[in-house]
Amino acid sequence: MSRSRQPPLVTGISPNEGISWTKVTIRGENLGTGPTDLIGLTICGHNCLLTAEWMSASKIVCRVGQAKNDKGDIIVTTKSGGKGTSTVSFKLLKPEKIGILDQSAVWVDEMNYYDMRTDRNKGIPPLSLRPANPLGIEIEKSKFPQKELEKLFPGMSADFTSENFSAAWYLIENHSTTSFEQLKMAVTNLKRQANKKSESSLACVKGGLSTFFEAQDALSAIHQKLEADGTEKVEGSMTQKLENVLNRASNTADTLFQEVLGRKDKADSTRNALNVLQRFKFLFNLPLNIERNIQKGDYDVVINDYEKAKSLFGKTEVQVFKKYYAEVETRIEALRELLLDKLLETPSTLHDQKRYIRYLSDLHAPGDPAWQCIGAQHRWILQLMHSCKEGYIQDLKGTAGLHSPMVDLDNDVRPSVLGHLSQTASLKRGSSFQSGRDDTWRYKSPHRVAFVEKLTKLVLSQLPNFWKLWISYVNGSLFSETAEKSGQIERSKNVRQRQNDFKKMIQEVMHCLVKLVRGALLPLSVPEGGVKQYGGWDVKSELSGQWLTHVIQTIRLTYESLTALEIPNDMLQTIQDLILDLRVRCVMVTLQHTAEEIKRLAEKEDWIVDNEGLTSLPYQFEQCIVHSLQSLKGVLDCKPGEASVFQQPKTQEEVCQLSINIMQIFIYCLEQLSTKPDADVDTTHLSVDVSSPDLFGSIHEDFSLTSEQQLLIVLSNCCYLQRHTFLNIAEHFEKYNFQGIEKITQVSMASLKELDQRLFENYIELKADPIVGSLEPGIYAGYFDWKDCLPPTGVRNYLKEALVNIIAVHAEVFTISKELVPRVLSKVVEAVSEELSRLMQCVSSFSKNGALQARLEVCALRDTVAVHLTPESRSSFKQAVEALPQLSSAADKKLLEELLNKFRSSMHLQLTCFQAASSTMMKT
Repeated sequence: MSRSRQPPLVTGISPNEGISWTKVTIRGENLGTGPTDLIGLTICGHNCLLTAEWMSASKIVCRVGQAKNDKGDIIVTTKSGGKGTSTVSFKLLKPEKIGILDQSAVWVDEMNYYDMRTDRNKGIPPLSLRPANPLGIEIEKSKFPQKELEKLFPGMSADFTSENFSAAWYLIENHSTTSFEQLKMAVTNLKRQANKKSESSLACVKGGLSTFFEAQDALSAIHQKLEADGTEKVEGSMTQKLENVLNRASNTADTLFQEVLGRKDKADSTRNALNVLQRFKFLFNLPLNIERNIQKGDYDVVINDYEKAKSLFGKTEVQVFKKYYAEVETRIEALRELLLDKLLETPSTLHDQKRYIRYLSDLHAPGDPAWQCIGAQHRWILQLMHSCKEGYIQDLKGTAGLHSPMVDLDNDVRPSVLGHLSQTASLKRGSSFQSGRDDTWRYKSPHRVAFVEKLTKLVLSQLPNFWKLWISYVNGSLFSETAEKSGQIERSKNVRQRQNDFKKMIQEVMHCLVKLVRGALLPLSVPEGGVKQYGGWDVKSELSGQWLTHVIQTIRLTYESLTALEIPNDMLQTIQDLILDLRVRCVMVTLQHTAEEIKRLAEKEDWIVDNEGLTSLPYQFEQCIVHSLQSLKGVLDCKPGEASVFQQPKTQEEVCQLSINIMQIFIYCLEQLSTKPDADVDTTHLSVDVSSPDLFGSIHEDFSLTSEQQLLIVLSNCCYLQRHTFLNIAEHFEKYNFQGIEKITQVSMASLKELDQRLFENYIELKADPIVGSLEPGIYAGYFDWKDCLPPTGVRNYLKEALVNIIAVHAEVFTISKELVPRVLSKVVEAVSEELSRLMQCVSSFSKNGALQARLEVCALRDTVAVHLTPESRSSFKQAVEALPQLSSAADKKLLEELLNKFRSSMHLQLTCFQAASSTMMKT
């Protein structure tokens, strides 16, 4: 016989274990072409073909029969494919014994049950049938004497059906040698039996459902057959007899088991009622549990219980359940309101805000609590900023406002701000601002500086959490997974609008911060409409450049901290603008303050002259400007994203004008010093050359400076300023990127040169006029006449007196500054030579002796001051000589030479100063 199909193959069976008559579903391949093609089916060696029901070529349903093997294959045989194979197996379980009162879907063999009255040791009461081995493990009888056991357990029994059952007696008697592991298995068996007992009714129905259907089908078929034959109406028919028999059997069974079944039904009813009460105890106690957990703050427990109750009773139609569930909803609504109030309560931490938002989202609160929290936080920050300003203003006015800004500043404002900022920016403070300041400086902080520090600290303490709350809101981390999924669509629709609204909030906070700082430090930059809201600082004095530098540093660190939060730069642009305005204002105030300090430099002039003829005034002036610029170093340096202070042409012009003003103020101070009344000065401070007794033995240790000496000192300082100081200051300006340096230098130099020339002319006028005025009276003293005079015997006294006066000027100038000697003496000589030339030209005629005398005096003066001659003075001497008659004889020339030598010899000591000057000039 040839087969056209493949042999059957069983690949699955469900269930894969069970007792006899268990209904199973067999699945596989080539299981036959139809019911007639199936000719064999064995499970564990038992033929199950009679109960087999062919469904398809891959599915067969049947019942497992009484098999000898505990486990075996499933073999299917078909006509078309022959005997098949199996890749799975079925395990046959042994059926448990069914008690008399236990429900069963099949007929129970009662041959093993017998009355305990005939043999007490071989059975149990039929009405209380229990397994002989309740622990389910092997019984090992002990040899312990029965009497001893009775003594150990008086009044007790080892029978587990007895009311006085003793578990210890039972274990000693039946399991004295059982291991601990087996006893643990026994506990597991007891638990399993208890669970099976509670599920017996349902298991009975499930296991015997097919049997019930088969019996129903059989009875229906018999009923239809009898109706067709018409025998059901005949008296005494088989059906009538069967009905009578069944009724009697039912009545007899009811009589026998009515009491027992009644008690069992009552117990089942009680047990079911208790089960129902236990099952719904959760709902009945839930309102009270919710109140208790809310009082304890266990909101997670409340939410979990609410979700459970909602899933179980949210759609119930039972009135009692509806009533209790309505109570639950009432308390949950109160909890929503409580959580919303806590969420909007300020101040609160970011952790608490996130926690309350998550609770509200889990409770499906209406609206958008997270956005409400963001709005409340925004309003709270603005309120704090304005309250901070009002508190400091009230404290400034002396009213009961802020308890003490200075104490706050010392306690936490400055350290905490800088400590917080140091995490995001490793910046150091300018040394020029703090280097010379002790620890008490914090108590002296002006109110406005303390206010800015407190305000920035406030913003930095609130805004990061505000920003993080928004980030959590955007990315959905505020909500649980369930709440996030339910609200994701709604939030996605409003996300763009929310972003715009939040951007406005951040900008409003930034604008408020900037306007409050401007109202305190830059009141003129606040619009008129915002003066009342952001200003109100009734202060007349302006902050110094040092405090403005400190404020700028604080605002800069605030900006860096906000940038570290990844806040977009466009939202922080107003702070950058504020920093730029503060920097510009700081530069202006510092330069103005520098001008005020330079005005007071004249008071610090001590007239102590060094070897170069200078006092400390030029150095003090330069150091004042250098220190001022050093204090501005941090302000002028541009941090990332900042613009230059000199970016605006208006600022450049104002700074340039202030710089010029500083230079001109100092020049004015010099002019004031030159006209200052005489001052007492100790000569020991003067140059060593001046105090040398070899040159000026007539100068005492203590003397008063004359106005001419003060004038010389100022002139010496002016010369040094032109050559060094002003050029050094220009280099410092250039170092700090000042604009218009060339203009500053030109204007300052012009003003200084003008002062120098004016002072120099005043001094020459003071010194030269007396000498010039003494020439004409000296020449004609004693009614001297050039036409009628004696032969010359030497230089007359008037010329010697003039030379001594010139030497006195030389000594005075040399005392102050050696460098001024040529400049001063050359001008004095010019004046004297010009006057002498005029006098010689005014003489109408000279006698021979008069001409020789005049030539002697003119040549003596010219030769003596030759080192200080200028083209003008040489021209004057030339004109004077040309006005004299020429010497015709050699004797006159010889006499002239002898008299000149005599003059030089007699005046050698006095003329040494001119020789020293000559040698010095030759060396240079």
